[in-house]
Amino acid sequence: LMNAEKCEGLAGTVGHTDALVNSAGLARISPLMEQTAKDWDLTMNLNAKAVFLVSKSFSRKWIADGVKGSIVNISSQASNAPLPGHLTYCTSKAAVDMITRMMAMELGPHSIRVNAVNPTVVLTAMGKENWSDPAKATPMLSAIPLSRFAEPDEVAEPIAFLLSDAAAMINGHCIPIDGGFIGCRSNLMSKV
Repeated sequence: LMNAEKCEGLAGTVGHTDALVNSAGLARISPLMEQTAKDWDLTMNLNAKAVFLVSKSFSRKWIADGVKGSIVNISSQASNAPLPGHLTYCTSKAAVDMITRMMAMELGPHSIRVNAVNPTVVLTAMGKENWSDPAKATPMLSAIPLSRFAEPDEVAEPIAFLLSDAAAMINGHCIPIDGGFIGCRSNLMSKV
């Protein structure tokens, strides 16, 4: 996914499609002073560069074939809020948000819609592994008004909607799926 030459013809290997979800990603979590250039490169290449390369491959084919398509990129609430130890992850997901908006602007005239979802921690295997420590999870959960992390289907269903014709006029948006983490940011402040 991070190799431009291999991604170039990727769309031609999957047959007819009009939907793409860019969901590959990783998080290298460590304090700023422990982050390495390798962490940066790997995270940015997989989380952001791959979105660009894969989307370009599919979009090029759709435009050539006259296909109306829809792309949904998996971003994160971390694109909107700095999280301790998440320098490369937060930065890569902020890049995904801007890639989403830029692609929506440039691909919209070709009837290709591009949106993103920005979930909180999702209780996948990776989410459970990274957030199972109560000392780490409790402060995050206390910043989410719904006081819980997302289940995988709570992210999959909005993605399916964004890919569908029911969302035909939604383009260029980054949709929080975060239990209110971003929309209710005042809850991150100390209680007075």
